[in-house]
Amino acid sequence: MSQALHATRAWPVRFVIAGIAVAAMTLVAVALITLSWYGSRAILLDMAAMAARDTGQIVAERVRRIVEPGSTSLRILAFDPVVDAKRLDDRLARRSVLATELAENPLLSAIHVGYENGDFLLMRALDRRDIRERFQAPPQANYLVQSVTLGDDGKRHGLFLFYDAKHDLVMRRPEADYRFDPRERPWYIDAMETVSAVASNPYVFFSTRQVGITLSRLSHSGRAVVAVDVALEDLGEALDRLRMTPNAELALVDAGGAVIGYRDMDALLVHRGRSDEFEVRTLDALGIDALTRLWRVASADGRVVSYESGGREWFGAALPFDGLDGSGMRLLTTAPLGELLGALALNRTRMILISIGLILLFLPLGWLVGSTVGRALEGIAAQALRMSRFSFRRWRERPASALREVEALNDVMDKVAGSMESLLEISRVLGSEPRIETMLAQVLEKFVQATRCEGGAVYLLDRERQRLVRVAAFGERDALSESMSAGEGDAVLAEGQDQDPGRSRRRIAFELRGRDKQSQGLLMLVHDSDRDHAAPGFVAFADRLTGMLAVAIETRQLIEAQRKLFESVTHILADAIDAKSPYTGGHCERVPKLAILLADRMQTEVDGPYAGFHLSEDEREAFRLAAWLHDCGKVTSPGHIMDKATKLEVVYNRIHEIRMRFEVLWRDAEIDCLQGRLRGEDARAAEDRRDVRQAQLRDDFRFVAECNIGGEFLPDDAIGHLHAIGAQTWQRHFDDALGLDAQEGARLAGSRPAPSPLPATERLLADQPQHVVPWDDARRPAVERDDPRNTWGFDMTLPEHRRNMGELHNLAIQRGTLTDEDRFAINDHIVQTLIMLKRLPWPGHLGRVPDIAANHHERMDGKGYPRRLRGDQLGTTERIMALVDVFEALTAADRPYKPPKTLSESLGIMAAMCRDGHLDPELYRYFVRSRVWLDYARACMRPEQIDGVDTEALARASQPEASA
Repeated sequence: MSQALHATRAWPVRFVIAGIAVAAMTLVAVALITLSWYGSRAILLDMAAMAARDTGQIVAERVRRIVEPGSTSLRILAFDPVVDAKRLDDRLARRSVLATELAENPLLSAIHVGYENGDFLLMRALDRRDIRERFQAPPQANYLVQSVTLGDDGKRHGLFLFYDAKHDLVMRRPEADYRFDPRERPWYIDAMETVSAVASNPYVFFSTRQVGITLSRLSHSGRAVVAVDVALEDLGEALDRLRMTPNAELALVDAGGAVIGYRDMDALLVHRGRSDEFEVRTLDALGIDALTRLWRVASADGRVVSYESGGREWFGAALPFDGLDGSGMRLLTTAPLGELLGALALNRTRMILISIGLILLFLPLGWLVGSTVGRALEGIAAQALRMSRFSFRRWRERPASALREVEALNDVMDKVAGSMESLLEISRVLGSEPRIETMLAQVLEKFVQATRCEGGAVYLLDRERQRLVRVAAFGERDALSESMSAGEGDAVLAEGQDQDPGRSRRRIAFELRGRDKQSQGLLMLVHDSDRDHAAPGFVAFADRLTGMLAVAIETRQLIEAQRKLFESVTHILADAIDAKSPYTGGHCERVPKLAILLADRMQTEVDGPYAGFHLSEDEREAFRLAAWLHDCGKVTSPGHIMDKATKLEVVYNRIHEIRMRFEVLWRDAEIDCLQGRLRGEDARAAEDRRDVRQAQLRDDFRFVAECNIGGEFLPDDAIGHLHAIGAQTWQRHFDDALGLDAQEGARLAGSRPAPSPLPATERLLADQPQHVVPWDDARRPAVERDDPRNTWGFDMTLPEHRRNMGELHNLAIQRGTLTDEDRFAINDHIVQTLIMLKRLPWPGHLGRVPDIAANHHERMDGKGYPRRLRGDQLGTTERIMALVDVFEALTAADRPYKPPKTLSESLGIMAAMCRDGHLDPELYRYFVRSRVWLDYARACMRPEQIDGVDTEALARASQPEASA
């Protein structure tokens, strides 16, 4: 609106060009001549100012390079061991460090340390003849150490130590009159009051009687002050060497205008009657007019200024000087204009002549007007070119043009570009945003901007209640209700555009229909009553855009329906496992609950090993689905093996067969007794023999039955006893080949070429050939590493046989109730889990579901299954799955083959598994200390299982013995 209003007030282009051309012809001569004269002078002054600025910066940098090392040395020495040394010998041990600092910083005349007890240590270089003569230094001495220490007698003792260039002692000279207390010196007192460096006022040095300043800083421990001396004479000589032109002046002044450094020390210092009384002249007293005037006119920010002095023009600057920490000094540098410009001043006349020549060529001012119009048109052309290249973004803010036609064109181009950019944003949001509510809010905003409306809202149809509910709104909302009935929506559609009462706004509604032509809701727009929105093209444009929105809504609803369907299928699969084996189904329900509980807790950490652990919404969905499906392969596992509660159990518990054989032997003992009596044996002896035999049978069966119950460990002597019992025989009078299925009959025929004659002698416990079920090529699992059919990366050991139902083979199981064949049949469920899940067409964000689900039996030491992955190949989510799977298995109370364990027992076993390389010790310790297991136990475990747990003891127990 403001741009259109400005366009109506802008000047017509023909009047603008004509008027400016006439004015240019009148003013061009005077303007060009004047500009040439003043321009040349301005250039010369600018050149002079630039030269002065560059010169000042160069000088300041050089001064800083000379002086700043002293401050740097001060900071370094504040942390040197010399500041904390108690004894003189310990302090002298650092003499090489002090000597190095003096050698590398020629401006420093001495380095000294004042201690809190009044001790004092100073080191100076003997590189000046007057200094050597003053201290009567030996010829071979290069350094002097002056020391004041508090003796055992309570008195202070002075000592001079002279060292050569190799820091070896040349001479030791006690100084009885050297009684210097650093705590009374201003440099010590000022440094004790601040943590930064401080600079003293100029004063006479105690030993050398030179005039200088002292920089001091409190040591890091706060028990000493380290300081360096800078003689003003040395500073003045350094400044004199830095003058860039013959008549240039340099001075270092403090904040009050007192001169700290100047090339002429005799002019700087005024000595009184006594040798240690002096006065440092100020700039006014120094009598250097160029420096005095510069101090008065210079600004504090270091900008170059010009001024008159001695009949010449000078350029100078007062540069902030930070070479000495905390000094607040400024470096004054100035030079005459003629010396700064050199030959440039001689070219001034030549520049003016050249300017006059250019003026004679008469560049009309109309060129400037034409260029202005041209730039405006070029901007429009550039915008059109960008649009032709499919770029509709405005690259920068466009200033308003003074030309009406240009402004109108710019306004149109901006509107078209804005609408196209909004359309592109709508397309991007429709293609990338999965959440329908967020998508609708973002699309509606861009939709309102594309149609240049004031506001809008999207209503979706609630088919159950037959109401239109507002799910997104943007901009003007006063005329947009929260909801309406389906009938009210039909009425709004029939009205077309209706006037908003009391306002110059209109509402218009568009029906949203999907590909099935079913109504999904309404799009309501609120716009101004202007010419653009009254055009028929607006309605057609907005109506066609609603099709994109309707299809996107329908697509998102279909995606949500598919997600719910997949979720339901996942739960149906878990229910199927539950129906097949109730304890496995309970496991499939409890593991996801604990896994999500632990992962959510880990995401709240702000420090520790899991401070950076975070699952996005997609990653959390993948993790949750993997937890639900982690044992889906158990639908293929034989139920009688999964539920195998005793060693002899196949589909039923074969202990009943064994017991029947013992019954036969029992009756054989009875028969033998009766037959002995018929043969004339003593009845008493025959009955005793029968009773002994039956007692033995009773003991033997009890032992066999106990072995049938899987325990923690079956010793080798018990296995030997089983074989001894099994060696007993009984008589079979019936053909054992009758009543068999085809496979069992084939195995029996393959192991026994001809039927055995009856009666046949059988062992009481035996591993018969027909008990062994071999692998066949069609059903042999491709899980061995070198199997060419193994395309999944499995690395498992395949047992020799598919099944082995041998009685002694099963009874001799030393731990639990499963044979190697049974255990592989159960472990095969994870193989089937990976194969089943890998074959599903997972969307990209769920692509890791198969690996997360199938890796929960891998171990940190790489000895797990099915792929023997190491810990560094497992992600955090997979380690969580492994941990919670073990915890649930140990604490489960619905397993038929074992009693449930308490919390302390379960966590203790898991600590041992961490030491053995099974579980992740770091994750286990977090799990134990987070007490997530307690929340899970209260919800899913029996009260008697919840006992006391020493979390820190368990955390220590999870450490390998070498590090524990």
